Amino acid sequence: MTQGHPELRALTSARGLAAWFVVLFHVRLSAADLVGPDVTNVFRHGYLAVDFFFMLSGFVIWLNYADRLREGGLAEIPAFLWRRLSRIYPLHLFVLSGAVAFAIAHVLMGKPLPPRYNFGDLFYHVLLIQNWGIAEKTMEWNVPAWSISCEFAAYLAFPLLAMSVNWKRWNTALLVALLVAIAALLHLLMRHAGVDSLGAYISRVGLIRCFCEFAMGTVICELWSRWRAAPLWPALTGAVTALGAVLWFLAGGPETFALPIAFAGMLVLLSLTAELRGNPLAHRVVHYMGEISYATYLVHYLLFVAFKLMFVDESLSIGAGQLAVYIVLTLIASILLYHGVERPAQRWLNRRMPVRWKPERRSFV
Repeated sequence: MTQGHPELRALTSARGLAAWFVVLFHVRLSAADLVGPDVTNVFRHGYLAVDFFFMLSGFVIWLNYADRLREGGLAEIPAFLWRRLSRIYPLHLFVLSGAVAFAIAHVLMGKPLPPRYNFGDLFYHVLLIQNWGIAEKTMEWNVPAWSISCEFAAYLAFPLLAMSVNWKRWNTALLVALLVAIAALLHLLMRHAGVDSLGAYISRVGLIRCFCEFAMGTVICELWSRWRAAPLWPALTGAVTALGAVLWFLAGGPETFALPIAFAGMLVLLSLTAELRGNPLAHRVVHYMGEISYATYLVHYLLFVAFKLMFVDESLSIGAGQLAVYIVLTLIASILLYHGVERPAQRWLNRRMPVRWKPERRSFV
């Protein structure tokens, strides 16, 4: 968080829990015999954690940058984009390099190259534009990076949103109605594309999914700023909204409408209770898992591919011991990448921001 804004530690922790939900989503089929069909069915919905990521990202970016972009105008945009790229790009490039090395090793050993490693599309992945409707396939190389590509697009569009719209001038009831309207728009756009699941046809609707949910997060941030002084009833309303939307989905309601509403209610609840004393999500261990969650999210898929090649037989089914080893390896890799690559590279780049781009009023953190 930047100066003048609190760090909502519970939201950082929630991001960590969501990242591990994605991990379990990607290992669910290999662990199906171990955990059983009921648990596997829960993990099957792990892709939905990405929708929470998008919404949470909109919340945090609006909280930290909307005012300064609105006040500073065009002069603030280069610093904003530099900071965001320094946050996401170094680790993305590092993990992508690992995937390239993995593919080259296949070739050198005379093994057939898996279809996901298409060198013809590598250029798009290097530039983080693979999910902008340009690349032929978006789920190659490091699969989770498709959402980082969408986040990058949202960062590029954010200054336009922040400088053209000021949610502070909107009536609270209108903001709540806007949340529902954006969720409805997402549902209609996805239905028009022939998609009934938030995780389907990512190459075509992933960017729409990101933009709509990111925008919802910015609105929720403004509502949080109004309600945080007296959070009880708004937090309860958020909880009831989230529960009701989930029950609607389980009863057959459209995933593409019901679940964005559920995530909006959940984010309202989590943000308004984040500063409560004794919040378990603010515990330093859970919070640390959130801090390293970007590394967890980016590295887990490639690590699982390598893990299966080395330790799993042709059935691709893993036992309890193998699952435990993989989870520990993912945690260790996350820690090492966070402290050894992500944070050092981010600090190094931030120190080298061109002087003419550095904000004069206050520094970024």
